[in-house]
Amino acid sequence: MLRYEGQPAGQSLVEFTLMVGIIMVLLLGVLDLGRAYFTFLAMQDAAGEGVAFAAVHPTWRTSGDKANPNNTTYRVKNSAPTGTLLDWSTATVTVTDSGATSIGSQITVTVSAPYRLLTPFVSDLVSGATLTLTARSAATITSSGP
Repeated sequence: MLRYEGQPAGQSLVEFTLMVGIIMVLLLGVLDLGRAYFTFLAMQDAAGEGVAFAAVHPTWRTSGDKANPNNTTYRVKNSAPTGTLLDWSTATVTVTDSGATSIGSQITVTVSAPYRLLTPFVSDLVSGATLTLTARSAATITSSGP
């Protein structure tokens, strides 16, 4: 067994153990960041689909019938990719306009949802281990609807 001068037996094992713990927390943080970014992109895509629909049908914002696809909220929640890390039943969809729903006015769709962190220590720093992710998309109204 090789041993260097001045290095006690087992020192490398202790150093390795300490560094593995730190590196694992860093890797989990990067994984959490990647998951959050993927979820944000799914929300941004859903908001874009919703604002594209709302630009053509600015008054069809929501419906009491959850199965009615002819409203912006339905389009946002059901156009998102499946398998995302977001529970779309907890997402909040808000459609706002610049005060008028006439052609040439601005309309905005905002999607907000809680996102749960998994990384130890980082989730302890954030209250409740959840962040609120918000995606927003805006467009100009091109039609006054049918």
